[in-house]
Amino acid sequence: MAVDDDRDVVLRVENVDLGYGSLQVVFGVSLSVRRGELVGLVGGNGSGKSTILRAVSGMIHPMGGRIVFNGEPVGELAPHRMAQKGLAHVPMGRQLFPNLSVQENLLLGAYLPHLRKGREEVLGKVYGLFPDLERIAGQMAGALSGGQQQMLAIGRALMLSPVMLIMDEPSLGLSPRYVKDVMRAIRSVADTGLPVLLVEQNIKQVLQVSDRAYVLENGRLVLEGGSAELQGHPLIRKAYLGL
Repeated sequence: MAVDDDRDVVLRVENVDLGYGSLQVVFGVSLSVRRGELVGLVGGNGSGKSTILRAVSGMIHPMGGRIVFNGEPVGELAPHRMAQKGLAHVPMGRQLFPNLSVQENLLLGAYLPHLRKGREEVLGKVYGLFPDLERIAGQMAGALSGGQQQMLAIGRALMLSPVMLIMDEPSLGLSPRYVKDVMRAIRSVADTGLPVLLVEQNIKQVLQVSDRAYVLENGRLVLEGGSAELQGHPLIRKAYLGL
């Protein structure tokens, strides 16, 4: 597959093979995310989506191929080094501190030393994007609804003042109403100019909010293109939308 050489590309995953120990689960996948773009990475459970995010954030390292972030090969870097370079990862399951308040959880997102001085200003920007979080700033995170917790997880990642945001299954466990709210929130984040790579099983919702998407099956890329175009693709309509 040809790799996009556009200078606006923030993330390139180039022909990567990924796995755990001797077990390979991703085979020769390439993808890219440009500045200001919301890109979906979709597919069924076990297709390799989360494994790709783990590799991007430094939790695992490629068996083959390479990962390039802002023009620099980063496939061997540790997660804390990727955070220092401006990659914010919103993990599956949100992983908040339930016994801390909304605001305390947010402030923990600005944990890097160089961010602490300006974190009140960044906090104001996060509250500007998510006014509901400011309204409930004093509530314990564990008492929030699933949708509110997901907004908080996104807000905490934004406290890093990231160069790019990657998200793993933000709709997991949410009611249909909150899924729509969270997807709209993710779109609003991308509309600020921040590039986003969104991993999801909920293909219908992702195609409605993303600019482009990649489809994985059994660790291999089977389809890619503009999201509007993919909504009408026979494979998507039959296999994922039930049409």
